[in-house]
Order: sequence, then structure tokens, then C-alpha cells
Amino acid sequence: MENLFCFEQEYFDHAKSPMSYVDQVLLRDKNLDNLLAVEEQYVLSADYFGNHFQRELRPSMRKLVVDWMFEVCEEQQREEDVFPLSVNYLDRFLSMERISRDRFQLLGATCMFLASKLLETIPLTSEKLIIYTDNSITLEQLLKFEQLVLTKLKWDLMAITPNAFLEHILHRLPVDKEQATLLRKHAQTFIVLCATDYNFAMQPPSLIAASGVAAAANGLRMQIPKLMDLLHRITKIETVSIRFFFKSHSKISRGGRLCRAR
Repeated sequence: MENLFCFEQEYFDHAKSPMSYVDQVLLRDKNLDNLLAVEEQYVLSADYFGNHFQRELRPSMRKLVVDWMFEVCEEQQREEDVFPLSVNYLDRFLSMERISRDRFQLLGATCMFLASKLLETIPLTSEKLIIYTDNSITLEQLLKFEQLVLTKLKWDLMAITPNAFLEHILHRLPVDKEQATLLRKHAQTFIVLCATDYNFAMQPPSLIAASGVAAAANGLRMQIPKLMDLLHRITKIETVSIRFFFKSHSKISRGGRLCRAR
């Protein structure tokens, strides 16, 4: 019987979850096709601000709460996908359930709580989340809201985020390991910025990932022959759409605060 190996990177800070290596088997074309086939069900189908569904909330309030969520994830050094996944939960919930403005931060904390528990072996604790809200929420409120969010999302927590496409895209580009690492870090920065901007909430994750890679390559002045054509071939997204959102990435990167590249 063959030996089984556990490919995990240990952290010096044991409060942070161990991270596994990317399984090359998961980068096969069939798995990419499956991601592309199901991603739409996790994208907003309606503008919950534009159609006045959320009567007490405004896009500026979402920006404040989502920026706060990012700061918590960044300070606590959570896995890269915890933040975009928690924002996905938040947007999907807000498209189905009206809430008052005084419960918005509670929703943000709940979404981080769920995403961290799903993705990490050592998740964010309720105690830390309550502290980050300046004790404006209670444990009872957090647990009750957790049940509400789970019910509204129908326990469908394995949402597709732009990070799910990054490895697939980088695996198929003619770049070496060092270049791929740089592209990944910079593309993840653009993914974070898109998550904080409501204008991107109704765009498919594959488009955000592809345009993020294009913006990262441009910012790094990395010459990749026929990059747009390659991105189109990988994601099946028209090059005109990738170019349009590539320009949008450039705008928000000039106007927004970039995250720390880990």
C-alpha cells in the first residue's frame, strides 16, 4: 500500500490555519468546465439597491461594512478566500432579506463567521468578532443571525468566488512559477477591491478573475503573448468584456486602498 502524504504548510503562528498545496488533479479541464457551469447561481440576479429592495441601506453603507470585514480578515490573517466568500454571503442574503441599518454590521460579522468556519481548520471565534464590533453585538445575536443566514442561503455555502478560477487561469498561462506567484498576489488584490465595490457584485467570478489577471500583468509590465486571447480561451468570456473590466480594475486600483500582498 502506497504511503499517504499530507502536503500542508505549517505556520509559525499556530493561531492561523494550515494551508494545503494546490492539488494538480483539480486543475483539469473538466473541473474548470464544472466551475464555469455553476458560477452563475452564486451571482446576484438583481440590484438590491437599485430596485429599492433594501430601503434603509445605501451602497456607501455596504462599502463601510465590507471594508471593515476586510480589515478584520487582514488583521487576523485569514485564508485568502474567507473575505470574498463572506462578501458573497452578504450580497446573496441582502438580495433576499430586508434588514435595518443597525443590523448591517451584525450581518457582516455573521458572514465572516460562516466563511471562516467553512474554510479554515482554526476559524474566527465569536469572541473575536464581537470584540471587533466594539461589543455592539452579543453572542446570542450572532448565533441567531447565523441560523437566519443559513436558512436564507439554504445552507448552500460552497459558493464560487474569483479565487476559484485563479489557479486554473495561471496553470494555463505560459508563465514560470515566480511569475505565477506575482500574478496571483496582484490579481488577488484586484479581487479584494472588486469585492468592496458593489458595481462588481453582479459580475461572474470568472470575469473578475480573468480581468484581474490581465490588470495584474499590465501593472507588473509582464509581457504575455496574446494574453486576452488566452484568457478568452480559458474562461470562454469575450475579450471585449475582459478588456472593459480590465480598465475598471485600473480605475478602482487608483481610487482604492490596495491590500497587503502576503
